[in-house]
Order: sequence, then structure tokens, then C-alpha cells
Amino acid sequence: MSFRPRFLLAVLLALAACQDPPPPPPEPAQAARPSAPQRRYFGGTPDGKLHVYFFDVGQGDAALIVSPDGYTALVDTGPSQAADHLVNRLPELLTQRLDLVVLTHPHADHHGSLEPVLKRVGAKQLLEPQLGATPKAYDALLGAVASQGVEFISPSPSPATPNALQRLPLGAGVSLTVLWPRAPTEPLLDVPEAALEANSVILRLTYGDTTVLFMADAHARTEEHLLARNAPMQATLLKVASHGTDGTSSAAFLSAVSPRAAVISAGEGNLIGAPSPATLERLKAAGTQVFRTDQHGEIQVVSDGKTLVVTPQRLAPGVPEDTRYSYPGLGAPALAPLTAGNAKRPPAGQPYTMSLEGPDGSRPSTPRGNTRTRVDANTVTVGAYVGSINSDVFHRPTCRNVMKIKAGNLVTFTSRQDAKRNNRRPAKDCNP
Repeated sequence: MSFRPRFLLAVLLALAACQDPPPPPPEPAQAARPSAPQRRYFGGTPDGKLHVYFFDVGQGDAALIVSPDGYTALVDTGPSQAADHLVNRLPELLTQRLDLVVLTHPHADHHGSLEPVLKRVGAKQLLEPQLGATPKAYDALLGAVASQGVEFISPSPSPATPNALQRLPLGAGVSLTVLWPRAPTEPLLDVPEAALEANSVILRLTYGDTTVLFMADAHARTEEHLLARNAPMQATLLKVASHGTDGTSSAAFLSAVSPRAAVISAGEGNLIGAPSPATLERLKAAGTQVFRTDQHGEIQVVSDGKTLVVTPQRLAPGVPEDTRYSYPGLGAPALAPLTAGNAKRPPAGQPYTMSLEGPDGSRPSTPRGNTRTRVDANTVTVGAYVGSINSDVFHRPTCRNVMKIKAGNLVTFTSRQDAKRNNRRPAKDCNP
């Protein structure tokens, strides 16, 4: 029958009309926009000053150096318990991986957080003392670090200049000098009961007239050896050896270093009794102001090459929050201005003095409604004693009761003897 092909054709056309239209042809692909590189860390740009951060890692050591040009060195990484803190804190201060990590000796309270730190921020080079008979766990740790492509460097002097100290440049004007160990040029110290501590890496950081001496867990024999070989040890700030335990920081050593300030890294309530009262007493006798991580938290140090300024994370009750502690560099001449006021650096062996007078001899006025004055709230110098013309006692400048003294009644004394000559007695609250 002739109608069937026409019927099938009509059905097929009807079915085709009921289907969705074909999709339009795809548009030409657009070139992918290059994504902006993301900063891995959040540290600020170099500000032309040297920064040192002594971290609060409990019972252990960890300090970060950031040079004026942005070069970075991490001296020890604290115990394993500090890992969470460091992997969060370091990125706040870095913009790229560390240039150098120094492990001063194979004790876990100085290297316990190395692996997580390197995993988080990375490092280009690692310096460690290269001692014999080190713990197996430490050897395994170094093997793991080497597999990550970190370059190992030795504290040994260059064979070409064996008598010269090894200097590690950290940009223009900043150097990190290795004072000890110096094997094979000089044999390691033979101290059977403390071989690792006695041969800790000792570093001297220098920027202009300011210097920081890192003593790691040095032994008394280490100090004696450095004194005997007349090593350059004078420093503006001393990182106290062995967390301030007794036996180190001898009077002879402190006399050679002549530190204006010192940092002790120790954990609150630690089991080794650090710092010891005897060490603290020797530091006090040397006229050195002490900052402790167990009391002050993180301690930040900033140097412009002439003056070193210390900012503790925590201050004593009553001390203004913006208080800074300022120390002149080693090259400052006697009686040269120390800060914006007329705080002076006296001749060697004499304490520092502080005054609220300006450079022209004028005294600052007290704002209306404020009957209290700060004792140089931005910078407090060491060694000065203060009192009131209406009282027969004298105080340390950081004593909270000093804030109650009106500016017009404030008097200063160059020393304890000076205060006593003026018929003043030590205040019981701060025991100056």
C-alpha cells in the first residue's frame, strides 16, 4: 500500500520536532589568568634594624635572629613541647625559609622541635657542633634533615685561615662569629661528665656597637677556656649559659663580658632549679639587668647598631605597658646621651643614671588631671635609683611605687652609695 512510507516519514518528523534542540557550539576557550604568587609567611619587610626574639619555649632554648637586610638564623628550636608554639610563631616573623639553623648541642631541650619547624618554614643551612658519641636519636634526626636537602656546615675554622674565627655573614654590617668549638684546629674540651655541654656552639652576634653573646649550655670549663685564650666576649646582652644553673656565669666571666643586660631561658617550675639564686646574685653584682622567659615571656631585642632596646612580653605589676629597656652599645663614649632624655653612660665600672630632665635642662610638665609621672616610660636604664624629696627611701626605677611620685618631687641617685649619702634607705617593696 502506497500510504505507508508517507506515514512513517510523518511519524519520524513529528518525533524529531519533540526533541530538545542541539546545544550551541562551545565558545572559544579563554586563556587562564596567571594566579598571583601567595606569600607563605607574614613577616614584615626589613626595617634596617637587627631583631632578636628569645622565645618562651619552657625549659629549653630557641632564639630567632632577623638582620637589617632580612637574613634569618634560628639558634636552637626548644623542646618537642614547644613545637606547636614555634610553628605558629615563626611564620609571623618570616617571609621565606630560614637562612640558617644552629643546633648548639645534642640535647632535646635545644633541638626537640626541629622536625616540625623545618616542615613548616624550611631552612637552607644547618650548623651543629659535629661531636662524637652523640645520641642515636640525634643522629637519626640529622639524617632526616639531610634528606630534605638542607646543607650542613661546620663550626670549624677555614683550613686556609685556621687561626681566624669563623664568621657567618647575615647581610651588611651583621656577623655571627663562632667562638667555640674550633676542632680540629683546637681539640674539643675533655669534660667526661658534660662533654656535650662543654663543647656547645658559642656565638657572638655583632651589629655596629651592639653585641649579643649566645652561651648555649656552656660548662664552667668552656668559660675558663674562652677566658684563657682571650676570646672576644664583651657583649651588650648575654644569653646566660645553661639556663642560669649554678657553676657557670662566674664573676671572672661576667667581668670579661661586661653585659648590660642578660636573658635567661628557663621553664617555670623546672626540675633543675634554674636559674639558681647564686647565678642571679652574680649577675646583680655585675650590674646586669636580667630578663627571664619564665617570668617575662618572649623577650624581643632591637638594635640600630648604636643602642639595644629590650621589650619583654610581660612586665612587673605597675610598670607601664609601653616600657622599653635601653642599653648603649659598646662603642658609646663615656657620658654620651643614651636616649631621648639625658640618661648618661658613666665611665667604666660606674652605674647608669637616669633623669627626667630634657637635653636643655627643663623638666617635663605633668598633664592636667594626671598626678603621676612615668620614669622615662619609653626607656628605663640600668643602675639608677630614684626617690622623692618627701620621702627617706629610694627605689629601683621600675618599682611600681615610683609611678606615684610627682615629676616635681622626683630625685635620682647615681648609686646605692649616693642614695645612702643623701640619708636614704632602701624601699622594702622593691629592695633596691
